Amino acid sequence: MANFATHLAVGIIGSGALATLTLASGMVPPADIVTLAIAGSVGAILPDIDLGNSRPSQLLFTGLGIVIAFAVLFNVGYKYSIAEMWLIWTATFLAIRFGGANIFHHLSHHRGIFHSLLAGLFFAALTSIFYVRGLGHGSGLAWLAGAFVFVGFLSHLILDEIYSVDVMNNKIKKSFGTAIKIADFQHPGASVAMAAAVALAIWFAPPTNEFLSVVGTKPIWVAFQGKLLPHDFNWFGVTAGLQDVVMGWMKKG
Repeated sequence: MANFATHLAVGIIGSGALATLTLASGMVPPADIVTLAIAGSVGAILPDIDLGNSRPSQLLFTGLGIVIAFAVLFNVGYKYSIAEMWLIWTATFLAIRFGGANIFHHLSHHRGIFHSLLAGLFFAALTSIFYVRGLGHGSGLAWLAGAFVFVGFLSHLILDEIYSVDVMNNKIKKSFGTAIKIADFQHPGASVAMAAAVALAIWFAPPTNEFLSVVGTKPIWVAFQGKLLPHDFNWFGVTAGLQDVVMGWMKKG
């Protein structure tokens, strides 16, 4: 399979290209493009969270620990002294970062359910919830961020599948076919649990009407087509300048 650096690099490049298309079409303001690109880059490393010592897993549980620790502190910690609040925050963070991570990795399998399209849908829906309830964005941008996460997630699966083919030795590795799948049929219990998690996440996720109306709007695609190539093929203003020079030479001749 591809390593962390490769997945992250492909995720950044792919998300950047997709963000450029989104900006050109006028779907979202320029200020939101960076967050979308980051969302896609994060999605590109999410399938490896079931690797116990992987950087994606460590980053995920570190982030979860910080967020949940602050959530607990803001809800119940204000009743106590500063010293007690520090202890509450630290205990919550350590419980999630190490205790939660150990339980998660004990129950999960690498290239299992988190290497499936079902998991990609779960993370996309979870992203939309976070954008609306955590960041206060509208449902349209929230689901667009979810789409970026899903595309990044899919790029990881495709890249792992490509790395399963040894082109130089003209052979296919045993891992071929395990990177991209709808669900983990070798562990049906995990697949059922993930399907339930997807249904629950979609239930709490914002409505998709705004997102679909923006993506399906004809003016958006007209604007995209109009900006796909430079007007009159005038690349960076250089083409027009060269044309003027050539025309000047022809007139002199």
